[in-house]
Amino acid sequence: MKKTCIVTGGSSGIGLSVVKLFLKNDYQVFNLDLQPSEFGQFRQCDITNLEQVTQIINHIAQEHNIDVLVSNAGIHFSATIENTSEAELDKVFSINVKGAYAATKAVLPNMKANQQGAIILISSEQALVGKPNSFAYSLTKSALASMAKTTALDYAAFNIRANAVCPGTIETPLYHNAIDNYCRRSGANKADIHKEEAALQPLGRLGQPEEVAELVLFLASDKAKFITGSLQVIDGGYTTQ
Repeated sequence: MKKTCIVTGGSSGIGLSVVKLFLKNDYQVFNLDLQPSEFGQFRQCDITNLEQVTQIINHIAQEHNIDVLVSNAGIHFSATIENTSEAELDKVFSINVKGAYAATKAVLPNMKANQQGAIILISSEQALVGKPNSFAYSLTKSALASMAKTTALDYAAFNIRANAVCPGTIETPLYHNAIDNYCRRSGANKADIHKEEAALQPLGRLGQPEEVAELVLFLASDKAKFITGSLQVIDGGYTTQ
């Protein structure tokens, strides 16, 4: 019988790479996203609607044992605390944190009943280091790192593991949107900024979403069955500086 994986935000970027890799490794994959995708079993879902998230996952759990949750849905937002409005903070927090809260809470009864499960939260290198103009984003990604630790401790007795993956600068649509927004505001040349971003990484390049997906697959597998509550950094060496 195929194992079942739920991915939030699986229609683009890291999430899409996760969906594709898990499908390739014979998982049954459900993708909860607003944007349709031809990969996996798509369920249109607004991750900020906690009741909707819960209903969709409960419906999946009625028919399948949920082996893996990859909570990936998120947005980027660049601003200092002074330039972050309450509405903007609420939006980033709702998508990045409350969506992960809803999905994690919804899969736990099924995982507890089956005495096993792997929860992988997609956090960020910014859970370990600060970056300028990143108040709200960094705040939410630090919250996900904390969620992985507390969930790991609370549910270890049920053989449920929880870990956070902390990617550095990964070349995704989210990355390109952030660079495009910066260039519009500053008038900078995108090609120059792209080169500068690559040069900031000790390995001299940006990460690729497929590389993050490989780490996620490992954490979901029995090869990682003694790993829980960890922050798994994949950042080309950036946070070692």
